[in-house]
Amino acid sequence: MGRFASTASLYEHLRPLYPGEFFRSVAEKLGLSKQSRLIDLGTGPGLLALGFAPYVGRIVGVDPEPAMLDAARRAGASAGHALTLIEGKAETLNPGIGTFDVVTIGRALHWMDREPTLARLEELVARDGAVLICASFSATDGSNPWLDGYNEIRRRWSPTKLWEEAGKGTRAHRDLPAFFRGSAFQPTELITVETSHTVSLQDLTRRTLTYSSSSPDALGENVEAMLRDVEGHLASFSRDGLIAETIASTAQIVMR
Repeated sequence: MGRFASTASLYEHLRPLYPGEFFRSVAEKLGLSKQSRLIDLGTGPGLLALGFAPYVGRIVGVDPEPAMLDAARRAGASAGHALTLIEGKAETLNPGIGTFDVVTIGRALHWMDREPTLARLEELVARDGAVLICASFSATDGSNPWLDGYNEIRRRWSPTKLWEEAGKGTRAHRDLPAFFRGSAFQPTELITVETSHTVSLQDLTRRTLTYSSSSPDALGENVEAMLRDVEGHLASFSRDGLIAETIASTAQIVMR
């Protein structure tokens, strides 16, 4: 099983969601329509694929983790959207899959091999198409005063190697020009949508288990101890069991 096998059931319910405003803004910017074709690489439980579903026609999701694809399949059926789901990686997709007007990649780019991925994007992206590198996360601008301590506790309990890999993932998102340097693609406009909501103390605590560096598989017998540590930190920020959270949802548009 892959490193996200133990997180699939938690991921779709506990990770920060992309708001409807995010999908509307991106769809309007790109002029998406029912004639548009979208493929979501590293689709996970289908959060991006299903979010864009009302704005496009054909939708394909790709992921190497069967448990994630099962979650995406259930979510698609529940939402009434038809998804074509493929078990595999972007780098090894069959060339016969065709071209797409939009290629979306969520928090998965850092797991992809750069050269093979760029080569596949050359074939996947239609002539006037776009790549969207998307993320939805707790805003780091100080609007979430509990966040630094929350991440420090995760770091403290995570195996060092996995935390270092997670750090590399963060840097990969921030240094997109380096990833695309020398290719036919370059980052252009960044779309950012901020929203605020409340999340339960319990759900925010258990969200730690959805990250590869602090997943149940990574932590083993330390799961409950880490959860107690996180919950103790968050308790002082809670009111009636709820914690305020500001979410930043971003889409970096990458064009030829």
